[in-house]
Amino acid sequence: MRKVKGRLIVCLLLGISWLATSENLQPLSLPKPQTTGGKPLMEVLSLRRSVREFSPQDLPSQVISDLLWAAFGLNRPESGKRTAPSAVNWQEIDIYVALSQGVYLYDAKANLLKPVVAGDHRASFGRQSFVKVAPVVLAYVADFSRMGKASQADKDFYSATDTGFISQNVYLFCASAGLNTVVLGVVDRPVLSQVLGLRPDQKIILTQPVGYPVKK
Repeated sequence: MRKVKGRLIVCLLLGISWLATSENLQPLSLPKPQTTGGKPLMEVLSLRRSVREFSPQDLPSQVISDLLWAAFGLNRPESGKRTAPSAVNWQEIDIYVALSQGVYLYDAKANLLKPVVAGDHRASFGRQSFVKVAPVVLAYVADFSRMGKASQADKDFYSATDTGFISQNVYLFCASAGLNTVVLGVVDRPVLSQVLGLRPDQKIILTQPVGYPVKK
């Protein structure tokens, strides 16, 4: 009986600690994305590449806003449709954004970063050492609860496909903005799922660090 009570006390303390930590992280309003300008498409395609080196220099909030809008923002606000396609318009992919001060969830409709967990968790977004150096690391998480009665095979297939569209948008934006990026599949998903507080019907597909090139 004492052991059970002890475990309950520990769980309560951990829960209180987590709430206190998450409450310290405030929502981040993003500036309106700049949806014009940039390099011509053919030039961007010629510059698109994977780079695994990042400067630790922070990205300005305007760049983060433009990056997330390019990835999966609203480009037709009247209909709620977005810059990347999704099967059946499920819009099942959420973008989690890891910054040095905490992890946020991108709310495209409000153009807002919603707090998820405080603290620097960038190292949990990939096994490679460069991940914790990049100032921004994205995680693409499929929410299967939005995919109706689709079979599990279809959920896995379409969420992976839809993530591919989004991550390519990020590649193209980075090529236009002079940023480095690389998409990562080598992720400790159980650990990251715990950090993000995911449900069993949510699945991490890929992660993608973004940052300035290293000055040489």
